[in-house]
This record gives sequence, C-alpha cells and structure tokens, in this order.
Amino acid sequence: MLSVPELIKAASENVRRIDAASALSECAEKDGLIIDVREPVEASEKPTKCTANIPRGVLELKISGICEDPDKAIYLHCGGGGRATLAAEQLQRLGYTNVTAISSSVDEIRALQK
Repeated sequence: MLSVPELIKAASENVRRIDAASALSECAEKDGLIIDVREPVEASEKPTKCTANIPRGVLELKISGICEDPDKAIYLHCGGGGRATLAAEQLQRLGYTNVTAISSSVDEIRALQK
C-alpha cells in the first residue's frame, strides 16, 4: 500500500509542476483557468483570486461545468502542492491536455496576487 507522499511523488512524474510566479504569468498569457482544489473552509480562511474553488474530492464531477475545453490551460493549486498534483493527474486521466499543478504554498500565491 502506498502512502500519500508516495502517491504524490508518483503523480509528480506524470504532471507538469511549476512555481506560483511562473503559473500566474503563464495563466495570464494563455487566458487560463486557476482552480483552487482546497476544501471550502480552507479557501474561505485564506482566499485567493482564482476562477473557481472545486475541492479535489469532487473535481471530476464538477470540472466539465467550469471548463468544457479539454485543451484550455488549467492551473491547480492547494495549500502546498500535493493535492494540486493529484488533481492534475486526475484531470489528465479525464482527457484534459494542458494541466499544470502549482507547487508553491497558498501563502506564496496570495502574496503574488496582491
């Protein structure tokens, strides 16, 4: 049985991961979508300027309502990068082709968005 850190490490091999500064810059250039995969209570405690808050646990169920284009640039973030990496892997499995996990902490993302 794999531990969560082992799952994240395995997912990292298949998922593009970049820091917050690069992600925010790219997202603006590509008219991308930023999705916060934290739980709603986390998102309300430390809000970010993102397009959508879709918790990782329901991402597969709700993503098509937010993004129908499988080629749209999607940037996922969470508290520290782990859940975003797992979420990015899931979106790739669903057929999304331009998915990136933000590896920075939510505090770094918030600092850059001010």
